[in-house]
Amino acid sequence: MSPFKSYMEIALEEARAAAKRGEVPVGAVIVSPDGDVVARAGNRTRELHDPTGHAEIVALRAACAHAKSERLPGYDLYVTLEPCPMCASAISQARVARVYYGASDPKSGGVAHGPRVFDHPQSHHVPEVYDGISADDAEVLLREFFAKRR
Repeated sequence: MSPFKSYMEIALEEARAAAKRGEVPVGAVIVSPDGDVVARAGNRTRELHDPTGHAEIVALRAACAHAKSERLPGYDLYVTLEPCPMCASAISQARVARVYYGASDPKSGGVAHGPRVFDHPQSHHVPEVYDGISADDAEVLLREFFAKRR
């Protein structure tokens, strides 16, 4: 078994780019079972005028197009913020194997907080979940972004 390699720094790059575009700084990366980055995205809700333009959704769409499938078994998702309920449901639908996230989101999260989507019997697939990966860096990005808005 090969050692764990985090791709969270790429997700953080995407989050920083999102902040520069005026988007909430959340970034996501999807990695194939072979360890190749197949998709990376930051939030694009404002740019696309699309409430579903969350980093995870944008990355899932790109990864599914790359895989030519609506399912991504064996793939990993790295995201800087705990996925919201919408994104958690999409992750389940896509059958993503593992989710690694940075900052927790007590207000809007859907994995460890709120509806805890993966705990529901209606969840089609439950990925392995690992939290707190580069959480401090992700939290600083979010705090600084919202401090400038106030």
